[in-house]
Amino acid sequence: MAHIAEVIVDVPVMQTNIPYSYHIPEKYINQLQPGMRVIVPFGKGNRQVQGFVVLISEQDDTNDELKSISSVMDLHPVLNEELLQLGTYMSNETFSFRINCFQTMLPAVYRAKYSKRIVLKDTSDEEIIYELFNGKNYIDWEDAEDRGILPELLRLRKEQVVDIDYLVTDTRTKKYHKYIMPIHLKDEYQSIIDSVPGNATRQLAFLELLKEADGPLFWNDIRDNHHISSNVLNTAVKRQWCKVKEVEVYRDPFEDENFTRDEPLELTDEQQYAFNQVNQKVINHEHEVFLLEGITGSGKTEVYLQLIQEVLNQGEGAIVLVPEISLTPQMVIRFKSRFGDDVAVLHSGLSDSEKYDEWRKIEKEEAHVVVGARSSIFAPLKNIGMIIIDEEHESTYKQEETPRYHARDIAIWRAEYHDCPVVLGSATPSLESRARTLKDVYTLLELKTRANNKPLPPIQVVDMRDEVKKNNRSSFSFQLQSKIREKITKGEQVVLLLNRRGFSSFVMCRDCGYVLECPNCDISLTLHMDTKSMKCHYCGHEEAIPRVCNECGSRLIRYYGTGTQKIEEELKAMIPESKIIRMDVDTTRRKGAHKRLLDKFEQKEGNILLGTQMIAKGLDFPNVTLVGVINADTALGLPDFRSAENTFQLLTQVSGRAGRGDLSGEVIIQSFNPEHYAIQLAKHHDYETFFKKEMLMRKASQYSPFYYLIRISVSHQDEIIASKKMGEIVELIKPVLSNQAIILGPTPKSIARTHNRYHYQTIIKYKFEDALKDRLRELMKLTQKDTTNGLYISIDPKPMNFI
Repeated sequence: MAHIAEVIVDVPVMQTNIPYSYHIPEKYINQLQPGMRVIVPFGKGNRQVQGFVVLISEQDDTNDELKSISSVMDLHPVLNEELLQLGTYMSNETFSFRINCFQTMLPAVYRAKYSKRIVLKDTSDEEIIYELFNGKNYIDWEDAEDRGILPELLRLRKEQVVDIDYLVTDTRTKKYHKYIMPIHLKDEYQSIIDSVPGNATRQLAFLELLKEADGPLFWNDIRDNHHISSNVLNTAVKRQWCKVKEVEVYRDPFEDENFTRDEPLELTDEQQYAFNQVNQKVINHEHEVFLLEGITGSGKTEVYLQLIQEVLNQGEGAIVLVPEISLTPQMVIRFKSRFGDDVAVLHSGLSDSEKYDEWRKIEKEEAHVVVGARSSIFAPLKNIGMIIIDEEHESTYKQEETPRYHARDIAIWRAEYHDCPVVLGSATPSLESRARTLKDVYTLLELKTRANNKPLPPIQVVDMRDEVKKNNRSSFSFQLQSKIREKITKGEQVVLLLNRRGFSSFVMCRDCGYVLECPNCDISLTLHMDTKSMKCHYCGHEEAIPRVCNECGSRLIRYYGTGTQKIEEELKAMIPESKIIRMDVDTTRRKGAHKRLLDKFEQKEGNILLGTQMIAKGLDFPNVTLVGVINADTALGLPDFRSAENTFQLLTQVSGRAGRGDLSGEVIIQSFNPEHYAIQLAKHHDYETFFKKEMLMRKASQYSPFYYLIRISVSHQDEIIASKKMGEIVELIKPVLSNQAIILGPTPKSIARTHNRYHYQTIIKYKFEDALKDRLRELMKLTQKDTTNGLYISIDPKPMNFI
């Protein structure tokens, strides 16, 4: 009987979704499992490549031509059966290869270049310690392979005797605490003390500690509190006065936080109704997708928390997604205060090692509530009782690199797998989600009143064209200036939104009109005063601020546009008593910066929070009584069919930051296009009218949610090659499309060149095209070799924008 493993191999220019069959060597037969990674020979030269085992079977007929697995990479599956199936679904829906999907699901530490060691968890069996580990508590993976003991170690891993430790760039990805273990009786220690010279005071002090110890002593405590050096401790170990034991501890990104217990709040009638509807599905283990449409401040988070408690009561777990890292600190505080150590946090603000520890807490079922950004949807929870996506309309839930998945689709797939509900929460749901409630695909639940029973803040729209007529050349209308001063005088706080970072949008020569552009991209460079440089926000190119025009030599260089840095300077000059906290990509680069800035604002170290769209949603500060939007028109001018929707959502979300506590709030929106329906309907907090109007616009222009959309993109350093290839792809696809399908393009992208590459795209709109997906998968395979010639081709299902 032959034991066969089906393996998805990782060969960059020859990817395939079809697994290859390999013989399982006898030494691995009882240990190898689906979801483990292996090294296998591939191709004529038998080069060694990585792969994922997706299936193991037994066959009567042996095939002598089959190659054998060379070695295993893991002691246990890194992907369970559910995630293996999910990888197949993702591959089909996102037009990507299974190997890319599998790798996307794993934390970075699994994908980095690393060395590995096998660590003893159970040190009670001295025979194992001395025979397999040569008296140590670990063994290097390569050493275990050379000695041929990996099969034995695989067996011990199943018995929870050993574990694997990944070492990335010589840094342990696991954290350990050292403990000193006394190994003699008290009278034996007294004999040792009597034999030590009297001038060895530190050694004697340490021996006294060992003599009186009732158990292990923490190494750091001995060193820091008893002032006994590491040299003394190492000497004691060498003289066999004691032993050292390393105990693994998880890194806790929130170890410096003191979370006070947060008790459940009494739900309003609306909240209770929503809770009951979802909870019934939790109790019955039934899958359903709920859209919780709740105005800002209506208490959606409290509904989430109480639903999760019910899930935990049933012995199940929950995943909660938030769209941006800036939302995570306050969300984490809410969840940690309610559920304590049962919460694991996954987002890009953590180091790889911290994420690895959080991942393992989930994998080992030591945490049952996962809070994090998009990739947290792949958390290895084994028994999911509910999935929540907060601010479900946000574009950050869509991955813009291969595989181009949307977290909402993955959440629904996993919820179907576990027979549990999904809750999509938003004050301004995406048109696609809201439209699905009309078709009874999703169930709509509404929260129409704020939890504190206060009305939504009144919104005033200021026409900035009138300000120009009044000779007001500043970025602030007279009304906004006056209101900011008034709030600061009262000791209240202000939130100001400007959806652009940097100092100025661009620099231009007043004599010849020359605009300084990025040499790699068709986009102007942005002035950043903090670094005294011009930067490209696409490729990262940076250069000095010009003093003279590169074209005509003129010194009449002027700055145009408005950025967060410029607004900050203008605000300080206009209102000297203002204490401004600026939040944008530039001020939040360092780890933990989001939380530090928000903590400062919460502690009233600043009276104005100035930022980009990262401050628009999710934040809850009861002392904020004024929200100001510097320029509401930023997104309206973009060549994007979602521009009105994005503008309405952003204005509604940021307006909701005002008046969330006992104090009443108000909002001032500045616009050069105040009559636009997105701004006018945001002024009245009227999502329903906006939804109906925007749906009519989408239907007339044949866009989502009335049509499915697919974007095919091509890029190359040679514009002619990119354009030609895009045309060939369109000709390949046209024959399988019906007359109802609409093809837009090929055309250059709105920014035709970035990173010294030219970009072309084609948009396909369709309703029912049975043959299209198969043809796109065929295209995916046919164009693999083009990448070796520098020609990049991508297929994006459900694109969020066309920019």
